[in-house]
Amino acid sequence: MANYTLTTPLTSEDTKKLQAGDTVLLNGTIFTARDAAHKRLVDLIEKGEELPFDLEGSIIYFVGPTPPKPGDPIGSAGPTTSYRMDSFSPTMLKNGSKGMIGKGKRDQAVKDACVDYDGIYFGATGGAGALLGKQITSAEVIAYPELGPEAVRKITVKDFPVTVINDTHGNDLYQMGRAKYEVKD
Repeated sequence: MANYTLTTPLTSEDTKKLQAGDTVLLNGTIFTARDAAHKRLVDLIEKGEELPFDLEGSIIYFVGPTPPKPGDPIGSAGPTTSYRMDSFSPTMLKNGSKGMIGKGKRDQAVKDACVDYDGIYFGATGGAGALLGKQITSAEVIAYPELGPEAVRKITVKDFPVTVINDTHGNDLYQMGRAKYEVKD
């Protein structure tokens, strides 16, 4: 397991070197979207319409941040459970996105899409939203403001800490960790 510092947008060269269990500090622009926003984005893709941001090389953070305190760009910004995006993530990866950030396991279709499209599923530490919010230096709602905290935001991150859960090689950190402790006959 290795440590990396990467700047967005990511390339296949960036993602292919990552292995499940690696830790990464992300820098640059990432986008926020949860299930309601993902449905709208995938609908636009299926209709061949323009998205509110360029998917190529993008990372999408599954988060619904709290309102910022005065002087802060964002409030608490902890990851949400990722399985709610499972039906949308393969389409997002197929159309250029390179990564997702959330918490919890993903279904096989998402893992397969990570392999097929050089994508990465990163885990962020649940329960650490206030600390993660401090790594966000700017935040701007760019689509679907009526969704409130679930609106699509363009955020800038500095040394945002994540762990590779699913890599481009088909590895799954959750399965690897479990296998270490399973009783073998």
